[in-house]
Amino acid sequence: MTYQQTIDYLYKHLPMFSRVGSIAYKEDLHNTIALCKALGDPQNAFKSIHIAGTNGKGSTSHMLAAILQEAGYKTGLYTSPHLKDFRERIRINGEMIPEQVVTAFVERMESIIRSVEPSFFELTVAMAFDYFAKEAVDIAVIETGLGGRLDSTNVITPILSVITNIGYDHMNILGNTLEAIASEKAGIIKPGIPVVIGEYLPQTKKIFLSKAADMHAPIHFASEEFRVSHIHPSGNLLTCDVTDTGNGITETFRLDLTGLYQVKNLCTVLSAEGILAEKGFPIRGAAEKKGLQEVKQLTGLYGRWDLVREKPYLILDVAHNEDGIKQVLDQVRFMHDAGTINTSRQIHLVIGMVRDKDLSKILSLLPASANYYFTHAHIPRALTHLELKDKAAAYGLKGESFTDVNLAIKHAIRSAAPNDLIIVCGSVFVVGEVDTTLFTGV
Repeated sequence: MTYQQTIDYLYKHLPMFSRVGSIAYKEDLHNTIALCKALGDPQNAFKSIHIAGTNGKGSTSHMLAAILQEAGYKTGLYTSPHLKDFRERIRINGEMIPEQVVTAFVERMESIIRSVEPSFFELTVAMAFDYFAKEAVDIAVIETGLGGRLDSTNVITPILSVITNIGYDHMNILGNTLEAIASEKAGIIKPGIPVVIGEYLPQTKKIFLSKAADMHAPIHFASEEFRVSHIHPSGNLLTCDVTDTGNGITETFRLDLTGLYQVKNLCTVLSAEGILAEKGFPIRGAAEKKGLQEVKQLTGLYGRWDLVREKPYLILDVAHNEDGIKQVLDQVRFMHDAGTINTSRQIHLVIGMVRDKDLSKILSLLPASANYYFTHAHIPRALTHLELKDKAAAYGLKGESFTDVNLAIKHAIRSAAPNDLIIVCGSVFVVGEVDTTLFTGV
């Protein structure tokens, strides 16, 4: 098979959550265990960091990978979903897995695929583990797909577990309360393996403490270990001071991930960094600072408060649930308070969503004063632009609708004044379909 034939085969024959939703979710690890066994259990051949959470786990994974590879370690990175190219999911030192490796793996596993009947995600996880083992990475950063306890990635025994935060998302699978969701995410905590918690609420903290105690796992709360101050956006960087509450030392960091919410992920990364040093992966100061300032370049991450153009400003952000949308709105207020935007600037929201999100909570957050351009991604899970427009109207959100996100952006640019702000959000897959070459530098 050619590479394109291989990808078409994977999309067509294997259930894919990002396309069809919960029917692709397998509520046990049997398939992943069977796939890994057929491959000689590659997940045991390399050291790893396991990262779960409702929001921020992708950014945190890329930040950790960036500082590790900048420190000289051969670093694997497994994340999901991809935005444009399937190979974004599996990287070593920022380089995507070669096309021929993907094709060779699928051809080699064809009989196993027929026997096990895995989901798209299960096979992709096995592919990543096999690739990292064969390439003898020093360490791999592994992001969960959904949940934690029953996530396909949860066959690894990492040297460190990380849970970024807990919020309402995928409630149809993970549970309707924060405690239930936290319990699922806490399923990545392993016996004796330290865990870092990025953010917590009183009702989730007790879940983490209980699980860590049961597992005899040392637990660290990043928000208690580090305090952020003097946050300032400057060009394509976000500058902030971070104080280590243990020793009182304050350092200045510059992040190329400029969303305000990234300072929370930064604290999580710094907490993890201290544990990694104890586990044999020290990261010197220069590597830490350079890695955090060049995450996009080092790892290929995009879609996190990405500034695509100016006049009008065009921002892409993969926020797609209640907490994510809150963070986007907090970012707008932060930019206003910091003087980055003026009070007269109109907000234009290009938005598309999938069917299995809690639309009422998200739509109730959005400002009625914004101009809306409703659209959808071209996947079966997507809520059509007309359906979204109709549901949004009940919340006083008005605008036009478009069959393609790029058409919606073009219309927003024509409608916006030079100092206006256009934000594309609501779905990872909508952002993934944006053709930035149409708008960059315009």
